[in-house]
Amino acid sequence: MKQLLLLSLLGIALNSFAQTDKELAENTVDSNIVKGHIYFLADDLLMGRETGTPGNKIAASYLANMLRSYGAKPNPETNTYYQPFELVETTAPEVEFSANDKTYSEVMPINANNLDLSGKAIYLDYGSDTELKKADLQGKIVIFKGGTSDGQAPRSVYRRGMEKAEILKEKGAAGMVEFVSIDSQTWSSIAHSFHKSVRFTEDSTAHSEFLQLWVNDSLPPKFEKGKQVDFRISATGKKEKKLATQNVVGYMEGTDPELKNEYIIYSAHYDHVGIGRPNAEGDSIYNGARDNAIGTTAVLSMAENIGNYPTKRSALFILFTGEEKGLLGSQYYVKHPIIPLEKMVYCFNTDGGGYNNTELATIIGLERTTAAKHIKNGAETFGLRAIDDPAKEQGLFDRSDNVSFAKMGIPAPTYSTGFDAFDAEIFKYYHQPSDEANSLDYQYLLKFYQGYVYSGRLIANDAETPFWVQGDKYEEAGKKLYHMPAALKD
Repeated sequence: MKQLLLLSLLGIALNSFAQTDKELAENTVDSNIVKGHIYFLADDLLMGRETGTPGNKIAASYLANMLRSYGAKPNPETNTYYQPFELVETTAPEVEFSANDKTYSEVMPINANNLDLSGKAIYLDYGSDTELKKADLQGKIVIFKGGTSDGQAPRSVYRRGMEKAEILKEKGAAGMVEFVSIDSQTWSSIAHSFHKSVRFTEDSTAHSEFLQLWVNDSLPPKFEKGKQVDFRISATGKKEKKLATQNVVGYMEGTDPELKNEYIIYSAHYDHVGIGRPNAEGDSIYNGARDNAIGTTAVLSMAENIGNYPTKRSALFILFTGEEKGLLGSQYYVKHPIIPLEKMVYCFNTDGGGYNNTELATIIGLERTTAAKHIKNGAETFGLRAIDDPAKEQGLFDRSDNVSFAKMGIPAPTYSTGFDAFDAEIFKYYHQPSDEANSLDYQYLLKFYQGYVYSGRLIANDAETPFWVQGDKYEEAGKKLYHMPAALKD
């Protein structure tokens, strides 16, 4: 009887060992488990998982216990699955703005302290760098058209506004007001993001006295370039408070005597934007099923898989807080890694802002690392086509947590749900109360997760260490991090 039992157990072990990485990915990603993770993380109970809130902490506790159940080891610095840190949250003031006796109803404080200010402002149209550098702006408020004559998209307006702000600060200006034209839905989403800003406690940049406002209205015809405008600005109610928050971390050791000294990071942010303006149905909870319960669930799927079937390389799982506040969780982590960064050879980040094509997996930075072949293979094996960033104008590579690692030299793409354009289908759910768990296509997500897990296993088991492709902007940072000779990888 004992011999039969031993033979039976040996047969099970050999059968498990004989399974391919494809089979391990296919067999361990379960649709019901996936649904369970997403429905919990996007539940109203968590109130949108905003950084520093009880709902965010509940999500962190859930993730920590999932990692514990899969056999991950905790943060060696705390002996828990948390990496705690503190932030300062600033609630923006309510702002009133009037110019030439007209009061404007939609005013957004990009940066404003409590104040009551009136006088003469100067209007400079779009304001070229050359014009600004020549002008006498000491102590003045400057009024602009937002963006440039070539583009007034919100992201372009913000980017150009930051450039103008730097010049104005150098010139001693007191502040700037930009007139923009933004549809109500987008304006609401942006206003929600700027209502509360968060910074690290040691970061003093938020204390800047420089005033920066957006006014969502058409520019008055009486404004003449280079002429003065009577204005009044009142800002009241700005508040600050400290926030305690946490990344969630865990790791698993690899099986290869040599390769286990190299780690693959599997990462995603688990925070979202919390509670905001109600939609037409009265729903004010921004649950973030796509952004980023989808990505968080990918990391959990990977952890469950490797917990059952370890890979040759070791695995580090990081769920970030504070991504929606400016990538704060990942920025904190790279400054305070629990395992030395030079041991991290790849960061397989995942972030799901939305999807509009269920035949695709969209990988931001796909062709920028030598692991592209594994990611393509992983997706295609499960019926999806892997494509690179189709919306380069959005700057997506630099808008997710992967970039915090890329800047340190670690190859770091972002694996996202399939989209071939930033269109109305994406914005229907992006940072909206409609981003609910019951609006997702779970048959598609099953293939998406299987592809992610299979890709991760291929990268983790490859004898060749992944790296940046030659000529990538982060290649030199990678050579420095890994102490490579200059000629290596050329």
